[in-house]
Amino acid sequence: MKKIGILFGQENTFPPAVVERINSKKVRGIQAEFVNVSKVEMGELNEYAVIIDRISQDIPFYRAYLKNAALSGTAVVNNPFWWSADDKFFNNALATRVGVEVPKTVILPSNQHPDDTDANSMRNLAYPLDWDGMFEYIGFPAYFKPFAGGGWKNVYQINNKEEFFRAYNETGQLVMMLQEEIKFTEYFRCYCIDRKDVRIMQYDPRQPHHLRYVRDPKPVEAEILKEVEEGVLKLNNALGYDFNTVEFAIRDGVPYAIDFCNPAPDADIHSVGEENFEWVVETVANMAIRKAKEYKKNSNNLTWGDFVTSFAGGQKVKANKTKNK
Repeated sequence: MKKIGILFGQENTFPPAVVERINSKKVRGIQAEFVNVSKVEMGELNEYAVIIDRISQDIPFYRAYLKNAALSGTAVVNNPFWWSADDKFFNNALATRVGVEVPKTVILPSNQHPDDTDANSMRNLAYPLDWDGMFEYIGFPAYFKPFAGGGWKNVYQINNKEEFFRAYNETGQLVMMLQEEIKFTEYFRCYCIDRKDVRIMQYDPRQPHHLRYVRDPKPVEAEILKEVEEGVLKLNNALGYDFNTVEFAIRDGVPYAIDFCNPAPDADIHSVGEENFEWVVETVANMAIRKAKEYKKNSNNLTWGDFVTSFAGGQKVKANKTKNK
């Protein structure tokens, strides 16, 4: 029996729906259940062929458990090694190399020294930083947010230098990035499953969380939707995420990728709506079954993005010209 496990935390709708959907298909030799973690011995064979991870970003113990499971061949969605190494600033840099437009972005050192460091630890850092050069490059208004993280935590909208330094002084040891604001006419949040299945959802980030998914979407030009879908696939194939969401803002007819590091994306029926929920449950279930069928014990069954595999093979990701100058 090949087992598919769901590792989750406070979610109440998506995990049981996926388990029920997989089991309802009655695929011979495949069964889904909630993951049960007890004794974790190093290097031991894990009982799950596939684990869908929805919580290790908040529980470091689970991240260690998943890496250990991957050693015995468990196909973890998403790859816990890459997820541990990834960050939003790198993602934006990579987007420019694969031909996806992104807002102009700079990364900044933390406002406060990390623990057990002092001014000497930062001696390679210019002082003062070229603040005027960065402000000129990014422009105002802008967004100021952590280079790693999510859930709109510690995100500031900045209108001038004074607001920037006021916010910067509140961020402590967080490593932050300053990013151009894209004034958009349309906005989309897109599921990408298995690096091939895309669902484009009209989305309004200015609304309260439970109202952000537009219930009565207006018609959108086919060419824009095509560009958005192509961008979603480029990013997820480069990054190697099997379950992710990508957000695109449309400015002057051009899609800009705003946020595309969401490896445990919202999939709650009460926020995404019934139609989107049905799509993501069915598509994730089919992906998990495919991975279970292809599972090979003591093999590397993780997904690795083109960025990693291209460099490992001695080929660099091809640079692409973008409109951001």
